Amino acid sequence: MKTSPVDVSDLSASVLSVPPLARNQHGEPSEAENRRQVDWLRSGGVTTYLYGGNANLYNFGVAAFGHLLDMLEAIAPVDGWMVPSIGADFGKAAEQAAMLRNRAFPTAMLLPLAFPATPAGLASGIARLADISARPLIAYVKNDGFLDAADIARLFRDGAIAAVKYAVVRRDPKNDPYLAAILDAVGSGEHIVSGIGERPAIDHLELGLAGFTSGSVCIAPHLSTAILAACRENRFADARGIRELFLPLEDLRDKHSPIRVLHEAVRLAGICETGPIGEFLSNLDGPERLDAIAKAARALKARSEAATGTAGALAVNG
Repeated sequence: MKTSPVDVSDLSASVLSVPPLARNQHGEPSEAENRRQVDWLRSGGVTTYLYGGNANLYNFGVAAFGHLLDMLEAIAPVDGWMVPSIGADFGKAAEQAAMLRNRAFPTAMLLPLAFPATPAGLASGIARLADISARPLIAYVKNDGFLDAADIARLFRDGAIAAVKYAVVRRDPKNDPYLAAILDAVGSGEHIVSGIGERPAIDHLELGLAGFTSGSVCIAPHLSTAILAACRENRFADARGIRELFLPLEDLRDKHSPIRVLHEAVRLAGICETGPIGEFLSNLDGPERLDAIAKAARALKARSEAATGTAGALAVNG
């Protein structure tokens, strides 16, 4: 498992997968099933595993956090970068950050708290959490104005954050004054990753962001990796062609819930048994809805299985 400090190259070395958390019938994380998910991702060239919203860690208890960290260490590939998440509220995040002090994880992501919070309060809180955990964190910017651009730049300068996961939804990702302000304040996008999956990722990479996170990569790691590779080589038209294969599943995620659809999609595609989704959420039901998810997930997985080497060409033309 990666234990070295976060470097710029880490953010672009792989798609940053954001997997669901597979749980057993009692709701506890399943080492065997989560390992199956990681092994599938690794087979498609994915070496970064960020457990956050899709894992429903918003509702994960502090008492069980140490066991979760144990599991992430156990299932990590030798070259794998495991990123747990803490929070979203400060009290919970502070207790989890203290637990991280004696662990080898080089960073953790702070889940976003929209209320009650202010940009200035969030900036000071992130700095305190970095001190408590004794490592820089990943800031998850999910709403417009969540953090002031100048504060983000200061947090980078002070070593309180190692990266930003930028996930503000725009009709046109390239027309985003908030992102432009952050890039101007920070100086470049080398520490910022697109945080909303494949749909806006290509536009964000054209703007200079380092990489992108994805949930649907859990279904099709070979294809998502091919999008990243095409963008690195400035083959943006090829990347957009591959992205079309993700849209049926992404449309269902947008329609019914990105977290809940992905949780079922991974199971229905035969990747691993995801089990119950965790407290304050409920697993999706309804035969028509589940049938649609199964059809989209299985088709996407099949295209990923077929895509090796020249994944983009195989995916689009095969």
